[in-house]
Amino acid sequence: MNSLVLALLVMIGYIIAYHTYGKFMARKIFQINPDAICPSKALQDNHDFVPTKKEMLFGHHFTSIAGLGPIVGPAIAVIWGWIPAMIWIFVGSIFFGAVHDFSSLIISMRAEGRSIGDVASDIVNKRVRTLFLLIIFFELWLVIAVFALIIGLLFNMYPIAVIPVWFEIPIAIYLGHLFYKKGVDILWPSIAAVFVMYITVAIGAYLPIDLQAIFGMSKQASIIFWILMVLIIDAWLASSLPVQTLLQPRDFINSHQLVIAMFLLGLGVVVAHPAIVAPAVNASPKGAPALLPFLFVVLACGAISGFHSVVSSGTSSKQCDSETNSLFIGYGSMLWEGFLATLAVIAVAAGIGLGMPCGGETLFGAEAFNCHYIDWQAAQGLGSKLGAFVQGSANMIESYGIPAKIALSVMAVFIVSFAATTVDTATRIQRYVIVELANAYNFKPLKKRQAGTAFAVISAGILAFYDGSGKGALKLWPLFGSVNQLLAGLALLVATIYLAKRRVKIAYTGIPMIFMIFITGWAMILNIQKFFSSSNWLLFIIGVLVFILEIWMIIESVIVLKDVYGKSEEEKFVTATSGIDN
Repeated sequence: MNSLVLALLVMIGYIIAYHTYGKFMARKIFQINPDAICPSKALQDNHDFVPTKKEMLFGHHFTSIAGLGPIVGPAIAVIWGWIPAMIWIFVGSIFFGAVHDFSSLIISMRAEGRSIGDVASDIVNKRVRTLFLLIIFFELWLVIAVFALIIGLLFNMYPIAVIPVWFEIPIAIYLGHLFYKKGVDILWPSIAAVFVMYITVAIGAYLPIDLQAIFGMSKQASIIFWILMVLIIDAWLASSLPVQTLLQPRDFINSHQLVIAMFLLGLGVVVAHPAIVAPAVNASPKGAPALLPFLFVVLACGAISGFHSVVSSGTSSKQCDSETNSLFIGYGSMLWEGFLATLAVIAVAAGIGLGMPCGGETLFGAEAFNCHYIDWQAAQGLGSKLGAFVQGSANMIESYGIPAKIALSVMAVFIVSFAATTVDTATRIQRYVIVELANAYNFKPLKKRQAGTAFAVISAGILAFYDGSGKGALKLWPLFGSVNQLLAGLALLVATIYLAKRRVKIAYTGIPMIFMIFITGWAMILNIQKFFSSSNWLLFIIGVLVFILEIWMIIESVIVLKDVYGKSEEEKFVTATSGIDN
């Protein structure tokens, strides 16, 4: 199939979905109220709660939910064939992911900007809140430690990205200063900021900061140095500074980078329109787990991801200035991510067919794909998949005359910037989760902002370095996919009970919820069996505990649902007009 036709079909489908199903969910199901006073205004503190224009917030929200997920996930999932990957991306993003993200955002906005885990205490009960927050803490703990490692690895793989990524911090701070302190219109300063960013990209392309070459460091020492820099400087600042000082403007710049990268990729598809060389369906790749259920676990971002509910109810709900804008932010961002995932599929399923180094020679067409995706072991490696995406993307960009070195630099900086955004947002949200747990149990030492930040950063550092290599979190990473999708199912469960209490049809969240809980439970059971058979007792014990927490939360929620539907009409009316909407 021609990649241009695929991209156009997906884009048209998303536009139709936003203006039909998305608006239906907003108006008929969640009944957004344009006159509602949002937490960003009611609780404005100019630190975490900051009313934000939807364009700026879109930049923060989109880059935070995206990260590397819609690149790495599709780049791995395409080993099962490009058709299963694309069906899940398209259907999943419209009916699962966008509904999940939007519902998490609007429910949090109606509950003083609290996280979806904390809001569960009002919608379900306090026990579920604690269980939910613990699962969120575990996921964010892994994300911060692993993505700090990923950035270290990427700086080592692409030293051309070091200068632009670190220079982005002062550029973002100055942009935030102009917008919030000087009252300058955001358009021209943001364009200037992106222009300066790409000047640093060009500088980085010809002045790579390779610590091994400059200081004679070992590869391991170089990676450890960058991990420490990311945790101590980047993550700490992004978590503790006012959101409008660094996190928001940096994400806004990154959103411009993303739009430019997507435009360059889209133009590459139009100019080169490479044929898809990946197999349509490959149900049994060598060494790979079964397509069902693992396609739905591996390919999360781009279809549905539990991490999105944490972002929607963590930072975005504290900045959204109108319920009307929640559709654009929550539902619209997910569709954009689905399109990014589509471009990622095209890059690895078609782009690398334009030329891919393999085994000391450059291969083309299906041979290039088959060499790179020879088996599951080759397909799942981070460096391998990012390399496939960068190479495939650079091939398409190079097709209309941009020098190969610049094309490679643009895509490398784009990837590292998104990884940094994930660390920044995850650390800030982890601080919120820690404070919410501290408030729930009146643990005063962790109620303060800096204490929460310190606990988030130091705990992630301990996980990363407990084995001395910076790769400690990788020991637990095999659990991440299932835990992340479990979060998605649980967030939809909370949304379903919320709608039930408001006497609104629950099928639109209930069906995706049942599917996600079933599929992740299935995957978790298979993983637990695998951990047991390989005597991996650490993962086995943690996996069993997480599975028990899932069953516990489901039982608690079913009891609440049964109670809701067992009430008299008068009691239902009282429930529907009280609680978190006041």
